[in-house]
Amino acid sequence: MLQVYLVRHGETEWNAARRIQGQSDSPLTAKGLYQARQVAERVRNEGITHVITSDLGRTRHTAQIIADACGCEVIDEPRLRELHMGVLEERILDGLTEQEEIWRKQMVDGSPKGRIPEGETMTELAVRMRAALDSCLDLPAGSKPLLVSHGIALGCLISTILGLPAYAERRLRLRNCSLSRVDHQQSAWLANGWIVETAGDVSHLDLPALDELQR
Repeated sequence: MLQVYLVRHGETEWNAARRIQGQSDSPLTAKGLYQARQVAERVRNEGITHVITSDLGRTRHTAQIIADACGCEVIDEPRLRELHMGVLEERILDGLTEQEEIWRKQMVDGSPKGRIPEGETMTELAVRMRAALDSCLDLPAGSKPLLVSHGIALGCLISTILGLPAYAERRLRLRNCSLSRVDHQQSAWLANGWIVETAGDVSHLDLPALDELQR
């Protein structure tokens, strides 16, 4: 059985300011750095062999802190990037026009063909996220990788493992530096292949963490 840990990056300045990031970037806040250290401590003794990360700054910084704790190197994987939010990237959430808010909502409300202009669909996101996860099957026997990615991206990945369409209404909350785990296994009582062991665990954090909409 292959166990793969999934971590969302620590809080960023734009998370705190309610600014849309997508594949744009902003640095971790002091709280985000603290969260990264806490999740690193949580997994320090789990036998992590590979820390694989989205190549955006906020994930790479989170991943480096985890890798230092686990004695691993950081491996960049661009397929783990966040959903491309097109023309809404870098925009303040509360300043969107009515039309822009419609575009944004289509990414989370179950619209099958939702796409922000110049951005990705959830289906396109799901394809590359699943490919990144499946590539872990090629690691040496006995590996235990940890992937660092983003809230929408990881939520989409976990939801599709559960059998939901990529564009399904979002019902999984993954806060900053939450920890999830998926396993690849053969089982008499579960579907063969990828299954979800845990999702969105924040028991290692001693301060409240934000989700994407800061609710």
